[in-house]
Amino acid sequence: MKIFRRCYLFFAYLFLYGPIFVMIGYSFNDTKLRGVWAGFTGRWYLNLFQNQEILTSFYYTLITALVATLISVLLGTITSLGYYFLKKTHQAILINLNQLPVFNPDIVTAIGLMSIYQLMHLRLGLFTLILSHVVFCTPYVILSILPKLKQLNPRMIEASLDLGATPLQTLSKVVIYQIKPGILSGALMSFTLSLDDFVISFFTTGSGVSNLSVSLYSMAKKGIDPSMYALSTIMLVLVFVLLFIINKKFDGLHWS
Repeated sequence: MKIFRRCYLFFAYLFLYGPIFVMIGYSFNDTKLRGVWAGFTGRWYLNLFQNQEILTSFYYTLITALVATLISVLLGTITSLGYYFLKKTHQAILINLNQLPVFNPDIVTAIGLMSIYQLMHLRLGLFTLILSHVVFCTPYVILSILPKLKQLNPRMIEASLDLGATPLQTLSKVVIYQIKPGILSGALMSFTLSLDDFVISFFTTGSGVSNLSVSLYSMAKKGIDPSMYALSTIMLVLVFVLLFIINKKFDGLHWS
């Protein structure tokens, strides 16, 4: 029975991660032909950083992820604090509503946002791209902060106010300090989701503005270029590092 379980796990992991390792190998292959190993090279990575289209897409990806993360963290923190001070009945209703965008398929969210932008006569571009990323990132920030707020001792807030601290000082030095791990986790998760998004970005961006995922899809329609493997490998490593940081945080890492 143990052998069967081990074989099952081996083939399951091979099916899931085998193509990824093949892609990484092709990014160092000294030929454009697939299925043929012609030697080790790093020229596809050099070509990647000499490609103006890729560099422009990377710029838009980074700008979108950073701005969307900052706005999402701000909105998510304010909203979480608002949830915390509501009655339990109202709080439960709003928390369930907040979870709808999380469980909602990306394609539905993308088409809905695109329809709203068309109805408002907004030109699709960098603004709509950032706005869309804020919409789907904010619920994840809220879900990261709320558990920390529930762990917060209400008596600490009362004690701070009784000792002469202003409400703003209590918010910044007591509440925000206590929920800082949740805020950082939400920021990392928001940045990762924005960096990796394709479906919503594809439907809510305009011509001349695209992130790396959309650019990669456009390049794939023209034909497979090994630079695409290099780009995918870099994105994979970046997302893996961010997820590793998030997982370490959830495993009990304390942020001071």
